Amino acid sequence: MFERRQTRELLLGSQKIGGSAKITVQSMTNTKTHDADATLAQIRELAAAGCDIIRCAVPDMPAAEGLKRICKESPIPVIADIHFDYKLALAAIEAGVDGLRLNPGNIGGEDKVRAVVEAARPKNIPIRIGVNAGSLPKDLLEKYGHPTPEAMVEAAWRHIKILEDMDYRNIKVSLKCHDVPTTLAAYRLMASQCDYPLHVGVTEAGTVNSGIIKSAVGIGTLLAEGIGDTIRVSLTGDPVNEVKVAYNILKSLGLREYGPTLISCPTCGRTQINLEKLALEVEKRLDSITEPIVVAVMGCVVNGPGEAREADVGIAGGKGEGLIFRKGEVLRKVPEDRIIDELFVEIDKILIERKVSH
Repeated sequence: MFERRQTRELLLGSQKIGGSAKITVQSMTNTKTHDADATLAQIRELAAAGCDIIRCAVPDMPAAEGLKRICKESPIPVIADIHFDYKLALAAIEAGVDGLRLNPGNIGGEDKVRAVVEAARPKNIPIRIGVNAGSLPKDLLEKYGHPTPEAMVEAAWRHIKILEDMDYRNIKVSLKCHDVPTTLAAYRLMASQCDYPLHVGVTEAGTVNSGIIKSAVGIGTLLAEGIGDTIRVSLTGDPVNEVKVAYNILKSLGLREYGPTLISCPTCGRTQINLEKLALEVEKRLDSITEPIVVAVMGCVVNGPGEAREADVGIAGGKGEGLIFRKGEVLRKVPEDRIIDELFVEIDKILIERKVSH
């Protein structure tokens, strides 16, 4: 197990962030926030997929108005994403948000920042300072030549110190870049300089195909180094995919349990069954299961059960038939056309056994 960086603990609605709390999974709605019905529908879908915290864009007052109902009915804590206008932050706080994503240096001066802080203080609302490599201050770009990790961290400290000078330390920090090495270096540097919780992600990572790879490498590397208290995978498209990928990253590092784990071999010359078709079908049917269970789809009856003996249940393909096994022990041989149905008979048995034992 990885040794987590020790950070101060914050409370964002019902979710603890930092300290010894679990690493939380975030996403962001892509609906129009003023449309409370559409936004709540998406939030409920994300919550069902395992999302812990949701962020909503607040570009104008109608969006802030929509937050009133959204915050009241959301099954998970809501963060308002604010840029430039402190009045939107005040309206979001009044609407009942659990957190703010806001950079104090960009909302128009000390008086306006103080107004937000004094509204947030009695409600214990965390403020996330989010530095993006693509929008660094002009003077820092001139100083460093381009968006370096050092420039990103210096930008973050500018915002942090504004809040610290007002004795407000209910802070999270993110330092995002589409470039993975820059992202890694920025987070490492920030982690060495403070104990604020870090919101980790690779911004503008891309589509599901390319974005998954960049996010897994960037977020996974930092988590393996103990850096990161809450994460968001940024992907173009349906935000439910962000949640699923985030959990797969956490699960692959043993940091959180989430749904089934599928083990499948890469096939070789010994394979005499359409293993790819079987694996894809099993993966599809497992998608409706939320309980942690390890399922193996192996191509070789000789080595398959032994190689996947740690799996709760699995199949090992032969020629026109296959074996069903549990924890490496062969249960029975079945024809190829029944192998998936027989596998799910055993999966259902295991899930029922677990419920009874609890």
